[in-house]
Amino acid sequence: MKDFEELWVNTPMYHIRRGRNFLPLFQTEPMKGPAGERFHYNNAGYILLGLIVEKASGLEFTDYVQKYIFTKADITDSGYFSFDSLPPNTAFGYIDDDNGTWRTNIYSLPVKGGADGGAYVTVKDMAKLWEALLNHQLLSESLTNMLLSTHAQVNENDYYGYGVWIKRSESSILKYHIMGYDPGVSFHSAYYPNLSIKVVVCSNKSDGAYDIMGEIEGEIKKQ
Repeated sequence: MKDFEELWVNTPMYHIRRGRNFLPLFQTEPMKGPAGERFHYNNAGYILLGLIVEKASGLEFTDYVQKYIFTKADITDSGYFSFDSLPPNTAFGYIDDDNGTWRTNIYSLPVKGGADGGAYVTVKDMAKLWEALLNHQLLSESLTNMLLSTHAQVNENDYYGYGVWIKRSESSILKYHIMGYDPGVSFHSAYYPNLSIKVVVCSNKSDGAYDIMGEIEGEIKKQ
């Protein structure tokens, strides 16, 4: 589908609070192809991974992330918050409709995020997450290296690790980066290992982060 909001026509978004609530949306659909045949980014795959985390840990996925990632990385202002219970300093997401009007995204996303995305983050907290990951506070050195290794080639210079996009030249890694786009919100963050630079851009518009990130990268390339 081209419009993520179409998901909630027959399944009200306020019913989507946990990973298992997504299963009726895709569990009876045919696979795109045999496992391992090709790379295709897939939110449903992350939902299934989140359910595996819940089964193995005995915790809800969002509680697991809070305990073993956010707390370990000293992330204090970010989290998986529900639309109907947001902290007072949370920015609303805004959708720019074709007729020139604006509306919030409160009916356009699941009521609470999960393994496929949807955490509320701040710029400072995201920088802390990079720091904790790269300093092996979250994973051992060997597992961190596995996470940041290329596992699938997408095009000439772009690869995918385990949840992390990787851009490289013939001889080196240019950047590790993650991104997210949903109705009313967008996000880009990257770490440039050769320059030891971290960049985080958060926007409460559907495509607000893209152009800002492009301008920043243009300045970084000059260095």
